[in-house]
Amino acid sequence: MTPEAFRRHGHEIVDWIADYWQGIESRDVVPGVEPGELRRALPTRAPEAAEPFEAILEDVERLIVPGMAHWGHPGWFAYFPSNASPPSVLGEMLAAGLGAQCMSWVTSPAATELEQVVMAWLREALAIPEGFTGSIQDTASSATLVAFLTARDRLGPDAARMTAYWSREAHSSVAKAARLAGIPPERCRVVEVDQAWALRPDHLAALLAQDRAAGLVPGIIVASMGTTSSTACDPIRAVGELARGARAWYHVDAAYGGTAAILPEIRPLLDGLELADSYVTNPHKWLMTSFDCTAYFVRDVEALLSTCRTSPEYLRTAHDPEVVNYRDWGIPLGRRFRALKLWFVLRSYGLAGLRELFRGHLALAQELAGWVDGTQGWERLAPVPLGLVCFRHVPPTLAGDEQALARHNAGLLARVNASGRVFLTHTTLGERYTIRMSIGQFRTERRHVESAWELLREAATER
Repeated sequence: MTPEAFRRHGHEIVDWIADYWQGIESRDVVPGVEPGELRRALPTRAPEAAEPFEAILEDVERLIVPGMAHWGHPGWFAYFPSNASPPSVLGEMLAAGLGAQCMSWVTSPAATELEQVVMAWLREALAIPEGFTGSIQDTASSATLVAFLTARDRLGPDAARMTAYWSREAHSSVAKAARLAGIPPERCRVVEVDQAWALRPDHLAALLAQDRAAGLVPGIIVASMGTTSSTACDPIRAVGELARGARAWYHVDAAYGGTAAILPEIRPLLDGLELADSYVTNPHKWLMTSFDCTAYFVRDVEALLSTCRTSPEYLRTAHDPEVVNYRDWGIPLGRRFRALKLWFVLRSYGLAGLRELFRGHLALAQELAGWVDGTQGWERLAPVPLGLVCFRHVPPTLAGDEQALARHNAGLLARVNASGRVFLTHTTLGERYTIRMSIGQFRTERRHVESAWELLREAATER
């Protein structure tokens, strides 16, 4: 493809994206396709001869888009948001055009130094205590694995007796990280939660005491600020004090909720963060930055480097003693230029614009919670500290029958999602089937939340 053809087709792609965004609300949020439908529609072999770009773009519209879930739809209330904002997409496009592999300073000096600056901006914007140094990872799952590996290595020979602790509501990536770090299930402790689904420090303290009495070594404790099922917020300070007493690595998982600390009124949920050894949050969820972009902050940089550093002869340069080589800050050797899109976002919206966005979403979540609380036959199942509301419908004839209520609410949810106008997901809280409605897509307005609530109430009366 010549530069002239690239320019022409590039404009076509940008126009297509702009038209897609402009008309996204008219599309069904999730596709009505069956497994294998796209595979059957595509050739079984790659073409021998080059095909015109126009034909490829036509197939995108004809074959690919009908099979896509539209995460940017204002009716997207599922999982958590993934906000691919226009500035972020432009930053991603520019990074792709630069084509840099940013594993070390010498391979892309500007990429390394921009990441240092942007992470310092983010640390200050989120009021993360001084003493933490940030880097960009691909996902919170990878960052959590890095925390487990660092905690394990810090113990040295005692790692053979290492125990790990997290709440029953912690993200599944925590248990996966423990497994990948080689901590056997018999040395993993699941801490009970309170009525707000937050970790119970008293149960954690009892588990720590039992393990130390048995000659085991507490290695890592994980607290959550905004769990996936209900956005429960563990008591960061109380857990941190126990971690300090046990000399365990303390990792705080704020993958979803952490970016909301851009608001001063949210920061009390992270009280005690100065006690942590590592902290993770995802700009690629709520902070208008396209996937993937995870911010991982660590207090003991040398411990992180001791675990992740790699320095074969073919990677060494004369500048290594005086620069940061981000290949040593995580699992992959290769790294994308993720800092560029985050830089675009922070500069395009400004902190004030981002705060306005967050406050709007939080207000909508509180309003929805009020509607649930004030409507007969509906039950809210968790507090609403952030942008997620958890609830279910409880008809009088089904009250007390958990199996019947689960079937009823599952059917209700399926009918709502079948409308194509919204997409919600479910979880279980205390073995109760729970509908989750996550408000955080940047195109979502009050009318979209009202429409979803209307659909829910209508579906509740259907059989």
